[in-house]
Amino acid sequence: MCCIRAPAIRRVFFCGNAPAIVHLGPETGIDMQHDPIVFTIFLVFTGAAIFATVALFARQSLLVAYILLGALLGPSALGLVSDPELIRSISEFGIMFLLFLLGLNLQPQELIRMVTKTTQVTLLSSLVFFAVGFGVSLVFGFHWQEALLVGGAATFSSTIVGLKLLPTTMLHHQRTGEVIISILLLQDLLAIVLLLVVQGSAYGGMQIADVVKLLVSLPALIGFAWMVERHVLIRLIRKFDKIQEYIFLMAIGWCLGMAELAVLLGLSAEIGAFIAGVVLASSPISMFIAESLKPLRDFFLVLFFFSLGAGFDVGVIDKVILPAGILALALMLLKPPVFRWLLLRTGESEKRSHEVGYRLGQMSEFSLLLAVLAVESQVIGTEASYLIQLSTLLTFLVSSYLVVLRFPTPIAVSDALRRD
Repeated sequence: MCCIRAPAIRRVFFCGNAPAIVHLGPETGIDMQHDPIVFTIFLVFTGAAIFATVALFARQSLLVAYILLGALLGPSALGLVSDPELIRSISEFGIMFLLFLLGLNLQPQELIRMVTKTTQVTLLSSLVFFAVGFGVSLVFGFHWQEALLVGGAATFSSTIVGLKLLPTTMLHHQRTGEVIISILLLQDLLAIVLLLVVQGSAYGGMQIADVVKLLVSLPALIGFAWMVERHVLIRLIRKFDKIQEYIFLMAIGWCLGMAELAVLLGLSAEIGAFIAGVVLASSPISMFIAESLKPLRDFFLVLFFFSLGAGFDVGVIDKVILPAGILALALMLLKPPVFRWLLLRTGESEKRSHEVGYRLGQMSEFSLLLAVLAVESQVIGTEASYLIQLSTLLTFLVSSYLVVLRFPTPIAVSDALRRD
């Protein structure tokens, strides 16, 4: 019996002016190093599908599954994904789309009222959580400067966890969403100030011009967005509202354009995307835009949570597990009752105050960013940075699990609690 050997196949790709030939055949196989992005995306979503299935059978949060998958496939474990920063960079779009869609569900007048109402809640709660982070760090022998950074990182709650698990289309949750997003928006502004302080420390001190720029940029960005929406966007949408592809592209362009403009003004891309959504909230087409972008949002958010797990070095867990565990436990025990008590004093109902407290009962992706930036700027040491990172991941895992089991979410394992 003779065997017929399949011929090798040559595919030619052009990179600039030079052709790159990749040989595909039985004697060479397929070297995935030629296209690491495709291979990584394959690993992320095939693995996410498998882990999500197991998580649902085990009645666990899908967010937990994505983070654990990242830790398993990342450089410090199996090493199949060698560049988690590439994934994280791509996944930032998910955060922008998430805030853009949430902005579409908030009327500007109501949002202004809620931000004014929750300013005291945000500032007082931040002082309490700062004291917890600062105290735990000092107890475990960290330098006072490192303790300041850990305390600052402890003050923030996660925009991703808090809002990803919030049903945005349920009428009785819209007010809950307004309370949460107003607190998170003020926290984001505090986070930006803290990031500027860290950057300034690396270069010999924060410049007064940076502070002035920050105070001027936000009102300027809001005013610009309102003018463009009123005089340009609405007119174009009304003229071409029957062409769904155009509305879809216009929405993406508007969201990302405002995000990039915010970065240029010294703000975060997330704030720019959120403002882009808020100014469109009163448009009759806002609900169509929200539904159209949900699949795109979810695609990038899977990448985001995967990158969180993949970027963590599991080899350092034994060095910081005790202080990180205590800090995470203290924050998860304190944040819900502190937010609940402060919100009750502003006139919110018992039920809503209780729910908001649990939904904000974790650290933030800004905490992770602060940890990375601070250690790169040599403001804190490696162990202090890992303390912040591990504490954040622990609160992500436990907090999301508690919220999924107790409150309505889009990914609830119980039909009674599942809402989109």
